[in-house]
Amino acid sequence: EVQLQASGGGLVQAGGSLRLSCSASRFSFDDYAIGWFRQAPGKEQESVSCISTTSMGTYYADSVKGRFTISIDNAMSTVYLQMNSLKPEDTAVYFCATVVEGDYNACSASDFDWWGQGTLVTVSS
Repeated sequence: EVQLQASGGGLVQAGGSLRLSCSASRFSFDDYAIGWFRQAPGKEQESVSCISTTSMGTYYADSVKGRFTISIDNAMSTVYLQMNSLKPEDTAVYFCATVVEGDYNACSASDFDWWGQGTLVTVSS
């Protein structure tokens, strides 16, 4: 079992930036896919961004394209979600999740096996 930890959330004004981090103790993301998902109050969970460590291919939801960037450090130990030009509608609890590459088909929550506890992002207008 992989125990992920997401961090970096907080309160920011619209137009501001935050960087979320996702890691697990003594764990390498090599040969895993990692995704960021979010759930706003009263709304369904949605996919935000995913990255494949095999191909380094990335996926972004249309709502965050051009504003968010997913990346992974050289040690493959921490995945980041850089969030720029934040909007009030980005307010949500953000979760990171991971799955073995062989089981990864799409940036969909149902594809992912291990989840972090979530970090709250609040964007004020």
